[in-house]
Amino acid sequence: MPVLFALFALAVPRLVVLVLWFFTHWFRGMFDTLLWPILGFLFLPTTLLWYSAVQHWFGGQWTLWPIVGLVFSLMIDVWSKHGRGSQPEPPRRQGVMRRNYST
Repeated sequence: MPVLFALFALAVPRLVVLVLWFFTHWFRGMFDTLLWPILGFLFLPTTLLWYSAVQHWFGGQWTLWPIVGLVFSLMIDVWSKHGRGSQPEPPRRQGVMRRNYST
């Protein structure tokens, strides 16, 4: 079950953040101000989830594996933002170029 939740969190991290925020005490006492969770929700939701996981599961200690996870979560967030607007442009139609000789 935890593996399915982790896969779900990678697929729709903002939904998981909302579920954790409204139905659990997962984020309580973790941030001094409400600004950081809001910015994390908007721009880096997977990184926000990983940061909160490190605070809970690793006691807030940033050793090798939490840093590796942080790098991967940042890559996932940046990659998903990069992939949205980078649809390839359709090929242009090659046709005969017409000239306008009227003056």
